Amino acid sequence: MKKHYTSILSLGFGKFASKAFPPIIQHIINAGYVKLMGLDMSEFRDPSSYKTLNKLFTRAFEIPRVLPKDENALISGVDALITDAGTIVEGKAYQIKGMHYSIEGLFGAYHKDAVQEVEGGEFINFYLSPKDYHRYHMPMDLQVLSLTHIPGKLYPVNFPLLRNKKDLFIENERVILECKDKKGNTQMLVLVGALNVGKMLVTFEEHVQTNSDIREPQHYTYDNLWLSRGEMFGWFEMGSTVLTFSQKGSIFPEVAINQKVSFGDILGKVL
Repeated sequence: MKKHYTSILSLGFGKFASKAFPPIIQHIINAGYVKLMGLDMSEFRDPSSYKTLNKLFTRAFEIPRVLPKDENALISGVDALITDAGTIVEGKAYQIKGMHYSIEGLFGAYHKDAVQEVEGGEFINFYLSPKDYHRYHMPMDLQVLSLTHIPGKLYPVNFPLLRNKKDLFIENERVILECKDKKGNTQMLVLVGALNVGKMLVTFEEHVQTNSDIREPQHYTYDNLWLSRGEMFGWFEMGSTVLTFSQKGSIFPEVAINQKVSFGDILGKVL
């Protein structure tokens, strides 16, 4: 199967973003990106200190953010815009109001039981724009049971496509994490790839190679892999989307559509 044009474009941009230009040229590229996208660099190093544009994309905090003391607080694991949120009904969630999709199609063949386990529960969609901090962190303490990398296309995940492209999340490349919380409830985290660099890195699984020559889903399982609330577990190499799905009665979310959130913000309670 030939690569989709979105993957080819993303590979090209990825090569540019990963190239270290002479310092004066790199300074112009980085400064131009910061100005064009309106990046707030107050929590990060000076833009000129990043040796590639990709290093700027995937920047880490200079001073760690302080997490809430309440251990039952559900936090945002990303800096993002909440594009939709609600209840999973008859195996369906929404990529945006008026545009539903099947979570069975999203999760894939390795997570069919999880489809039933999150029925009637809560979904939240987090859109990371190109100007946002690109790393993702755990929203609560979770045991990672398995991970599936599903190759796919790399359509943009912006509002025009969310409103008009049916099954956008299902067509795009994605990484699915099936997890359990401390009470044994199912919690699903889905990382969705997007146009341009198209790379998603997962710190605990080096075999995940997105936007590559891999054509079939790759599945990995884990024994006693616990990640703490707030723990960083990877990053996008450009803006994209994180989707969460929670078993009914496991969380009490307090979020609104079009709400801007930052990593560490309280989004509700873990029940």
